[in-house]
Amino acid sequence: QVQPVESGGGLVQAGGSLRLSCAASGRGFSLMGWYRQAPGKQRELVATFTPGGTTNYADSVKGRFTISKDNAKNTLYLQMNNLKPEDTAVYYCNCLQYGMYYWGKGTLVTVSS
Repeated sequence: QVQPVESGGGLVQAGGSLRLSCAASGRGFSLMGWYRQAPGKQRELVATFTPGGTTNYADSVKGRFTISKDNAKNTLYLQMNNLKPEDTAVYYCNCLQYGMYYWGKGTLVTVSS
């Protein structure tokens, strides 16, 4: 089964930028999207690719975050600009393989005010 691995998290000041990466290996999978979970809150969608290849963003990140992927490298990216303290969370990526979703272990993003 595919195992996504996230990287690129860290501590950044408000207004700063980070780029997250999610790498996976295996056969028959599609890199799908990014989700996040802040302390005490449920996991929420950040940005995803639809099966048709279009993108979908949470309203709170539109205009600031950009999802992209490099199929040749089997890597998914999330460029995050103008970060805000409320973006602080563990960020997860997921993959779809043979009808099942697989999740990485997450990478922590902390935005200081």
